[in-house]
Amino acid sequence: MDNRDIVAIGASTGGVQALRFLASRLPTDFAAIVLVTIHLPSTPMSHLDRLLTAAGPLPARFATEGERVAKGRIYIAPPERHLLIESERLILGRGPRENRARPAIDPMLRSVAACCGFRAVGLVLTGALDDGAAGLCALSQCGGITLVQDPSDAICQDMPLAALGRIEPDHVAALADIPALLQSIVAEPAGKPTQAPSRIRTEVNIARDGQRSMSETDRLGKPSVFVCPDCGGTMWEIEDGGPLRFRCHIGHAYSAGLLNLALDQNLRYAMGMSLRTLDERIALARRLGREASTNGYALTAANWAAKAQEYEKEAEVIVAALERIDELTAQFVGPEKAQA
Repeated sequence: MDNRDIVAIGASTGGVQALRFLASRLPTDFAAIVLVTIHLPSTPMSHLDRLLTAAGPLPARFATEGERVAKGRIYIAPPERHLLIESERLILGRGPRENRARPAIDPMLRSVAACCGFRAVGLVLTGALDDGAAGLCALSQCGGITLVQDPSDAICQDMPLAALGRIEPDHVAALADIPALLQSIVAEPAGKPTQAPSRIRTEVNIARDGQRSMSETDRLGKPSVFVCPDCGGTMWEIEDGGPLRFRCHIGHAYSAGLLNLALDQNLRYAMGMSLRTLDERIALARRLGREASTNGYALTAANWAAKAQEYEKEAEVIVAALERIDELTAQFVGPEKAQA
């Protein structure tokens, strides 16, 4: 293989439109394998394969376990599986979610880096939050060419901005210029083969198979004071020249920004439970107060009325705090995701 013959593309919000545009502009003789990970819902099954096939000359399909890849074809990560590559075959990883997504972009880019970084091009397109930034860092460390859509040109700027905040990519380009740029890069000679660091290979194995031993996780970073929002287990801080990340020994992985958001969501859930409990206490106190008053126990009725007022004040504090959490979350991820 004497050219850059693997193109790995990650996208999220606005990604379908961007991918359809790219598919419509790539030539029939495009001399590379195209891997695509876009955040998809678990159900129903997406029709992205048909959309991309109809958009241009390259056939697109959802990847299947163990299939051998070929140039001039587009392989899409199916729902609930990480898209990985090993040698010339695809692997559908069953490992935990990363950044609360499966498929996630970072595992795909890491697997490309570990397998064949010197032959690869990594591209991060439009999308919310910051999946893809750590994967681009891994690919760059293994000799890959990195490309980021110009944030000012993206439907959603978050992912391109996150990537630019953590890596100096080889190219930043508007969507309209990316097809020609990809053709130019793919025609370049492949770089010198490099051995991927063991930590990258370990994380690829986690995405493929799931849980690893705690001793393996220990080699990825240092224990953190934070616990995993998904399983409550200990997390490790990973500082590998890219963005600060966290991973628990089960395998759940978070960027620092996503961990902050997940903790906000957990806090919101806990406060919501507290608010519900207070509402129940208010209702019960009022009922007991009415019964005491009906039975002629004025002092008892007054005590229950005072308790109900106290619970109402506590509930007002929690409501105000929840509104503030929603406000801050909306500033970080946008109002639609804040409501989710």
